[in-house]
Amino acid sequence: MAEGVARSGAGVPLVEAIREAIIRGDFVPNQRLVEADLSTQFDAGRASVRAALLELANEGLVERIQNRGARVRAVSLDEAVEISEVRMVLEGLCAAKAAVTVTGAEIRELRAIGASMREAVAGGDLLGYSSLNQELHRRVREIGGQRTASRLLERLRGQNVRHQFRLAMHPGRPAVSLPEHLAIIDGICTHDPEAAEAAAHNHLRSVIEALKEADRSGPPPR
Repeated sequence: MAEGVARSGAGVPLVEAIREAIIRGDFVPNQRLVEADLSTQFDAGRASVRAALLELANEGLVERIQNRGARVRAVSLDEAVEISEVRMVLEGLCAAKAAVTVTGAEIRELRAIGASMREAVAGGDLLGYSSLNQELHRRVREIGGQRTASRLLERLRGQNVRHQFRLAMHPGRPAVSLPEHLAIIDGICTHDPEAAEAAAHNHLRSVIEALKEADRSGPPPR
């Protein structure tokens, strides 16, 4: 990271710290992001907070309202579907690349993630499964080495965080998505780029249908 980059009190680059807070759901859609509050929360100067919010607005995570400051941008179902359609292409590319470049150690790692995902679903650990889901997608991107696709996917992930959480809590969803994820792992670990890409496409098609179903059934219970 270049010198002069604004950092939070924990030493993490400020824009990254605020971005991760949005992705985790610490800030909800349409919530105002008050510069003074963020300055205190992240132990950073107001000017640095303002610059970070501007960068996040350029990424589509934040929107600036005239005379009212900034807020977390809400993403509609239609936009969430569009984002997932773009993800389908990019995730398929990353999976195909990973199938070509994956090493023996990485195969063992992916198989271990798959086994942990099975255990989480069997034990009803929805949050654990959701975390493993994110870890798997991240490792596939890293193994594939497609940095441009990875940057785009990270941005899309942040924009879609509210819908991703609703999907993770949707009844029965993990049991549906588990075999889809295992198929992606199998395609990569058998060095079959066509199968890996097809499995990624199939998974994202399923995500799109699940998003629509979750929207019809309303928000998850609190």
